[in-house]
Amino acid sequence: MPLSEHEQRQLEQIEQALYAEHPRFAKAVRAADPRVHYKRRVVYAAVVFVSGVVLLPVGIATSFIAISVIGFVIMLASCYWAAISYRRMNGMATGKIQFSGRKAGRKDKGSRGRSRTGMGNRLDERWRRRQEGGDS
Repeated sequence: MPLSEHEQRQLEQIEQALYAEHPRFAKAVRAADPRVHYKRRVVYAAVVFVSGVVLLPVGIATSFIAISVIGFVIMLASCYWAAISYRRMNGMATGKIQFSGRKAGRKDKGSRGRSRTGMGNRLDERWRRRQEGGDS
């Protein structure tokens, strides 16, 4: 759950106080923070992307198409690397499936042959409310 604006400000104040009182400890903790590591990886991916952008026209200008292809592949790989690092830096899901309370393969009695997602559950709930005469 994301922090509210007030909680975010309080956290920043606590961090600033920690930096002021114990700069060596704060630096050590910051270096161990995985977000710093992933942010650095995003910057490296941007640098690698720029090198791919440079290789693309160089390969065309020198008529070595292989260099252009390598530059394009480098650009794609760096975009993928940056996207994965950015997702992890912000704590977004990385594509792993999590099951809530049920084992994979089992179906509930009301699940008509497939498992429901969060959106499916919300749509079902809205449909039930409409049928019962509630609001939408």
